[in-house]
Parts: sequence; C-alpha cells; structure tokens
Amino acid sequence: MESSDLGEEGTPKYHQANPETFSDDAKQKARDFRKKLNRDAREVVSDSIHKSVKLIVHRPDYGFESQEEYNSICKEIMPVVREIARKTLPLLEHETSFEFARNQYYGSKFQADSVAYQDYRYFAKKLPPTESPSLVVGIRVDESASMAAFGRLEAAKRAVIAVYEFCQICHIPILIYGDTADASKLEQMSIYAYTDLDQSDANDRFRLMGIRARSNNRDGMALRIMADRLAGSPRQTKLLISISDGQPKAMDDYTGNYAIKDMQMTIAEYERKGITFLAAAIGQDKDVINQIYGNERFLDITNLTDLPAKLVRIISRYL
Repeated sequence: MESSDLGEEGTPKYHQANPETFSDDAKQKARDFRKKLNRDAREVVSDSIHKSVKLIVHRPDYGFESQEEYNSICKEIMPVVREIARKTLPLLEHETSFEFARNQYYGSKFQADSVAYQDYRYFAKKLPPTESPSLVVGIRVDESASMAAFGRLEAAKRAVIAVYEFCQICHIPILIYGDTADASKLEQMSIYAYTDLDQSDANDRFRLMGIRARSNNRDGMALRIMADRLAGSPRQTKLLISISDGQPKAMDDYTGNYAIKDMQMTIAEYERKGITFLAAAIGQDKDVINQIYGNERFLDITNLTDLPAKLVRIISRYL
C-alpha cells in the first residue's frame, strides 16, 4: 500500500498491506480481464502469419519481495526521472493553456527550439476544442534467454521502471508488455501484460519485477498485438518502444529474412494507423535491428547505464 507520507526525496513510502485475500468478485474480475486480453490478442493475429501460433496472455502477480525490489531500484533512478519531469511539466501546462500541439510537421506557429532535433517537427498547430495534446506510450520488453547476459535484463527493468514513473508523474497512459516464444508446445507465444490501458492499477509497478529472461522471441507477433492496442487509443501521439538485444528467432522457422519481413510489414501497417516505432538495441545484433527498423527508428544503446534516462528523455520529446 502507498503511504500518504512522502520520503525525504519526495517519493512515496510503501508498506505491506494486510494479508487478507481478494474477494471472490475481485478474483472473478481479474480472470475476466485476463480472458479479454487473450481474446483480443488472438483476434489481432487471426489474419496474420501468426494465426496458428498457440498464444497465452499472462497477467503477472506480485508479492512483498517484488515491492522491496521495486523500491530499491526506485531510490537510485527517481532523482533523474523527477528532474526530467520537472522540466517537462511546465511545457505541458503551457501547451494545454494555449491549446497548441507541439512537434508537428506543419502548422501555424514555428518553434525555433525544435530545429535542433532535425526531425522536421518544427511547428505547432492550434487544436480544436475536442482535440487534446496527448500521448500514449507502449514499452515492449524482449524476454528472450539472451537478455540474461551482460546485465541487459537489469538495464531493461530499470528503464521500464523509469519510464513507468515518468508517465505516472506526467499522467501519460502506458502499456508495458513482455514477451517470449516456445515456452512449450501448448504455449508457443507468451505475452506478459504488466500494465494495460484498460485497467490501470497503482500496484502494476510491482508486477514489473516479474520481467525475466525466458526462451525465444517472436518479435513481429508481439509488435502487432501491442501496436493494435495503442492504435485503439484516442490519444493524439502513439509511441511504441521495443527494448531488445537480438534479432527474431522462434520455432519452427520464424527467423532470418522471413521474420525480418514480417516485422517490417507490421511496422509499415501500423505506422499507417498512427503508431510511431522506436527500437532500443541493447545487444550484439544491433546491425540487424537497425536493418529491420531503419535508421530513423533505431536507438543504439551502447552504455546500458544510460538506458533509463535516455528513454525518459526521448518520451518527453513527444509531448
């Protein structure tokens, strides 16, 4: 449970809740929600090359150890997150009060400070009363076995926590899914729904401690499921960031050019639906990831300690 008392550094303190069980009604709602996530995900891939893949969407649980681990990591990264949020929030207030959407390819107001980014989003445009300057963020975490090497998984976990807390401060809806492939013959694709747009829970932050290095990776299927979730959001800007250390590889033949082509077709399809893709490459297959996503969507994370702050700053750019 979150205390109303703030710590010395301005972060909430947490204590273990009374160990009473959830009501039958709460348990049933959780089961129903998990079933809905499974139905929706299977529907999304039903007309793709993944239609025969046996898929299960999990809703990870958490315990007191998860809370302790989360709080330990937060103590280290929150000063950076709060500093970036402190600089970002006044921009959001200014944007809202004047009803201008920043970082547009065209518009009625030229923004000189945006030229430095060289992404052609140099203008602001007046918003109609029904349109709000808004952002929704999706983080996809590759949970393949190779993520266990060289501190990659720990870096990814810290980055996800940083992004999650930044989004909470700035009131940005966030979708965080992990995925792996080939857990068993009956579970060829596994999705781990740590946070979801349809059911936000303050305790979702503790679910993030369930991120693990598991088995193979079927990237195109994971991207399709997440991109479709984001595409249904009414938010103006939809950003999907994939944190991965390698190229796609799953049984029986999801690898090489076949898998790369599937990913590129998925990216192209959902970009037409308004999704912006970015790939944070943190492993040995950076050249392949660059080839798949293209230079304009590629983030080369050479120093893993930079990953949390770098992702938060990138997201702040889209506000």
